[in-house]
Amino acid sequence: MITRHLQEPAARTPLSNTPLLKKNTLAAAVATAVLASTLALPADAQVLAIEEVTVTASKREESVQDVPLAITALSGDFTRKVNLNDVKDLVSFTPGVTGNSQDSFIDAISVRGIRTQDFGVGGDPSAAFFKNDLYEGRNGSAVTSLYDMERAEILRGPQGFLFGRNSIGGAFSVHTRKAELKDGVSGYFETDVGQYGHFATEGAVNIGLSDNFAMRVAGYSSREDGFVDNVYPGSKDLIAHEKQALRWSTTFEKDALAVHTMVEYESREQSGSVYRAIEEGDIWDSFVESIGDPMMGGNPRRGDVDVDRFSGDADDADVLTLGLHVDYDFDRFTVTSNTGYKDHDYFYTEDYDGTPLNVNDFGLDQSGDYFQQEVRVTSTTEGPLSWYAGASYYKEEIDTRFLFRGDEDYMCAYYGNYYYPGNGFSGCADLYDYYGYAWSPAADGKLTETGHILGSYSGWASYVNLDYALTDTLTLGLGMRYTRDDKDFAISVPNPDSELGAYWAYGFSTDGFIRGSESWDKLTSRAILTYQPNNEDTYYASYTEGFKSGGFGSFNLASNAEGEPAIGNTDLTQEDGFGPNVFAPEEIDSFEVGYKSTLFGGSALFDVTGFMYRYTDLQVVVFDGGANIVKNVGEVDSLGLESSLTAELNDNVNLMFAFGWLDSEANKLQDICGLEDANGCEGSSLFWAPEFSGSLVLDAHFPFGDGILTASLETFWESERGGGWEGLETTKIDTYQDVALRVGYESNANWHVDAYVENLTNEFTWDGQNNNGGILPSHFFGPKRPRTFGMRFGMDFE
Repeated sequence: MITRHLQEPAARTPLSNTPLLKKNTLAAAVATAVLASTLALPADAQVLAIEEVTVTASKREESVQDVPLAITALSGDFTRKVNLNDVKDLVSFTPGVTGNSQDSFIDAISVRGIRTQDFGVGGDPSAAFFKNDLYEGRNGSAVTSLYDMERAEILRGPQGFLFGRNSIGGAFSVHTRKAELKDGVSGYFETDVGQYGHFATEGAVNIGLSDNFAMRVAGYSSREDGFVDNVYPGSKDLIAHEKQALRWSTTFEKDALAVHTMVEYESREQSGSVYRAIEEGDIWDSFVESIGDPMMGGNPRRGDVDVDRFSGDADDADVLTLGLHVDYDFDRFTVTSNTGYKDHDYFYTEDYDGTPLNVNDFGLDQSGDYFQQEVRVTSTTEGPLSWYAGASYYKEEIDTRFLFRGDEDYMCAYYGNYYYPGNGFSGCADLYDYYGYAWSPAADGKLTETGHILGSYSGWASYVNLDYALTDTLTLGLGMRYTRDDKDFAISVPNPDSELGAYWAYGFSTDGFIRGSESWDKLTSRAILTYQPNNEDTYYASYTEGFKSGGFGSFNLASNAEGEPAIGNTDLTQEDGFGPNVFAPEEIDSFEVGYKSTLFGGSALFDVTGFMYRYTDLQVVVFDGGANIVKNVGEVDSLGLESSLTAELNDNVNLMFAFGWLDSEANKLQDICGLEDANGCEGSSLFWAPEFSGSLVLDAHFPFGDGILTASLETFWESERGGGWEGLETTKIDTYQDVALRVGYESNANWHVDAYVENLTNEFTWDGQNNNGGILPSHFFGPKRPRTFGMRFGMDFE
């Protein structure tokens, strides 16, 4: 597994560990359907009723309990109540989903253990994000704030049939509140103040302008000082943010026509990931022996990185989204058109080595735009047969510049002492003198390697689904989808301004762009058998084929016709016979059985899902004698179980419980195994995903005066994870649990106030880890936020 940063070639590392793809966080799981939020209850309500959230994941409005899919649905009121910040925070409440992180990268999101293995821009994410049925895109553009939400739907398992765009692991689909056709002006306002300078506000105003037209304006702002103390001299606190977002929506409805529009702009400035080197193990010992002990300061809760002096600390984005959704209801079917456009600019920097030495900074500067058009026809007639069919098209343009920077003397000291031990090289002057050459350092003393990627991607798909009621209780669903992707790709790697040349990150350079074009297509199928003996119970079994398109690696070239690698060559051109690194699609065969039930007269909702899958041709970054190259490596067999329960324990207390278990076995890993015996990694688990995860939420409400006293206790946990394919004990992350407590009052006069403490027990953990190797020590990243106190106040108005 690889992080988004290039690593050491196998020939140069004492233990060439392929690092774990970026970040894996605490995640846990909660109910498939959520409680109706107390924020919306009148003060005289005695019982907090359970609400079956209506979803549209199956292209029709249905209760989540009737949908034969593994789906978690969270209401908008619930996401407000539990302080969810951005779309990745949905991970914490979804069984089988892990990998939250404190930046705008989504390459750590894991659904049933499946996640993106390549941090470049020539491929596609394995977990797809959608907002109002519009594809959110890739790193930097997919992560947007959660505010004025209607609901979120998180689907587990391959969802390409329903959502397309390579959602081989699963899909996150969020829906914002539409403008409501009602008289007058209504809305809400809420502010949240907490430790570490936290101050957030959000609100919305709905204006009904006529019986047929309404508009809604929603806004969000949040700022917070960093909660990680960086002990590096002159540095600032890390993991801070400042975000603003504004959304304008309209609704027009007349007779059979409904038109919804959305314009949204979000700007954010926040920290990149924070790393801390692991000061033990063979990789650390080799690092210290070759470069010297960096004398790390502080402790795991504190950073000691040179982020301010050399690389900055940025995870900044500006994202514009336009959406147009049109429905026209004919007598026997509904025609839907969904049009979207997204433009983003993204700038990211971080100190990847996790030490106070300038060993490796990473950065990217990215811009892109994405257009999508989908047309769907859905049957509306009664009878045993129901169906829908559609077609979609997308066009994406991406322009990304990567940067890798480290001190020249550290490069020379490490590799000089590694290859020629006993000479005590302190830098490049010593090493060059050893060879009999004079050394001329770069003006800033840095080896700065850059790469420029231009991508132009397009594709289309068509699909049809038929559901036929074999009996009054048994329904068979059959679906087919054809997908085609076309990609034009260009890569340019200029010579760095250093005598070392393109030595470390790429290992080659080009004279201008080297271009390539490829196409991939696939016909996939799905079958679902659903048994509903009554109004309370749903049983289902399904088989689904998943497909994720191929692509191009962002950090290497393919060998030429003679089999010669690009590594070690400079000023390469298209005429030299080298082309972009091309990799093939990933595929999955997934089997699932499930049961959903409404119990005890509607006072409890229960679901359980069992699954197994074979996942093949994983798109993984591997070492290739210098730079990294993306290959199709490995096959994974997994099985698991997910379950959730939401129940009223009595008139005043509700329970939400969820549980996930995953057992995985990966083989054919020789290309990415960092052990001396390349077969030693066979049978490894998908180590970034914990075997067990779960959550327990108790929600209480008691009448008091002219309102209701509320309280909730939220607990999340997950078992040990990490260690890499090699299972290194030094890079494993211990079992972890997180507890949050909230106490509040809701007035009959439509205002509410509550106090909260998150991470009540002040537990500590990391988002994830990377084994690394060579000049890069292993490290953890993303330290957990400490115990945090805060208060919120809000009101609704009509």
